Amino acid sequence: MTAFSGKTFWLIGASEGLGRALSRKLSDEGARLILSARSEERLASLASDLPDARVLPLDVSDTKAVRLAAGKIGDIDGVIFNAGAYEPMRATEWDSDAAVTMVNVNLTGALRVLGEVVPAFVRKGAGDITLVGSLSGYRGLPGAVGYGASKAALISLAETMRFDLKDTGVVVRVVNPGFIKTRLTEKNSFKMPMLMETEDAAERVLNAMRKHRFRTDFPAPFSWLIRSLEWLPDIVFYRGK
Repeated sequence: MTAFSGKTFWLIGASEGLGRALSRKLSDEGARLILSARSEERLASLASDLPDARVLPLDVSDTKAVRLAAGKIGDIDGVIFNAGAYEPMRATEWDSDAAVTMVNVNLTGALRVLGEVVPAFVRKGAGDITLVGSLSGYRGLPGAVGYGASKAALISLAETMRFDLKDTGVVVRVVNPGFIKTRLTEKNSFKMPMLMETEDAAERVLNAMRKHRFRTDFPAPFSWLIRSLEWLPDIVFYRGK
């Protein structure tokens, strides 16, 4: 998709961080927006600054709520799934509730939303899908129980959809950021390489949406380093661990 003006996008995970910044950039491009997240108050404050945006509060972990919301959005040109839950967690400090919540939002939430919009896109032969993954989905990393697994599965889901939706007119892409300065990454106690501001990350997502390219990883060279870990044999990757 190369033009946003006059197009309607359902942006899920719009109230904070990357989603909030991306909402503003899409609006500046002339897009009509349906803004979803759990916080109606935060969504309303965002929508009040945008010329053509409406608020649709939503908890993606609630199947019934997703179905009801999908019934209210009407015809849309694209969906952006940016909802995310994150808690840093090592396997030695396991918190089952937190781990399940991350998977329920980051992966199962996407499945709920896509299950409502993909069939309609296929029927009309057009639609634009952007899934916000993470570089942490490429290889198991320390302290990423729940989060890394959910993002790895989201990337796998995007890859499957790319195969299955070929020649349907439906565009699928996955964008995998590194560390972005948000309320979620504030939970990290370690130094985050190449930490990005939300405006920078949002601009990169917007640029990815201008193209039909399937996968966009950023920032370089950090993304190159992470992707290179996929090629390391286990005996090297886990050496000394």
